[in-house]
Amino acid sequence: MYTSWDTGRHGTALDSGIVKVLVIEDDPKLSRLLTRVLQEEGYVVDCCVSGEAGLRQAASGLYDIVVLDWMLPDVDGLSVCRRLRELGSTLPILMLTARAELSERVMALDTGADDYVIKPFEIEELVARIRALLRRVAGAGRISVGPLAFDGRHRRVLLGSTPLDLTSREYALLLYLVRRADQIVTRPELWAHVWSTRFDPGSNLVEVHVSRLRDKLGRWAWMIETIRGSGYRLRTTRTESLRTA
Repeated sequence: MYTSWDTGRHGTALDSGIVKVLVIEDDPKLSRLLTRVLQEEGYVVDCCVSGEAGLRQAASGLYDIVVLDWMLPDVDGLSVCRRLRELGSTLPILMLTARAELSERVMALDTGADDYVIKPFEIEELVARIRALLRRVAGAGRISVGPLAFDGRHRRVLLGSTPLDLTSREYALLLYLVRRADQIVTRPELWAHVWSTRFDPGSNLVEVHVSRLRDKLGRWAWMIETIRGSGYRLRTTRTESLRTA
């Protein structure tokens, strides 16, 4: 059943960085409940009520996990899941379904879902399964670019052998740049991923955080390149023309 939730934070998002969850669910009551509970857990939550909208959002690269209802009013959740995998997405997908038959559960997993919860469900179990999927991803999330090494399980970054003291926003911003190394990332894109609010063209919030990251990178500050009029790029090799201001 969909129960009320006596929230208790488990250190997943609030203590270790920003985790963005996309909920694709057309039931308004359940959608509101999931949003409230997951926000209380410390996650940033966006919601979609249709399969088409959910597919566009999920394919944007802005999310860490998707909670996906099977029965949607336009494109069903199974089709959304299949299309995401066809696009090459490895985004963790937790399927919500009232289909309890073994063959249907196998179908969901074979289509690309990482886990499933059968309706009606206890909200505690759903949150626990989300945490488990995120731990699984974090455990495999070791990324190295130049002197930077990310330990996804502990949300820690090493510069050479020295741990970087980063805020959750700085961690999220640097990780986003690293995942798109040698690609131009726009200010609105960074804003959407790190702050999850409407982009304010008059704000210098992105510039301030980039400046702080460069200070912490020290002699490796050149890795974050400013692309005038476009945004930023994390460079994996140094060239003479790099500008870091």
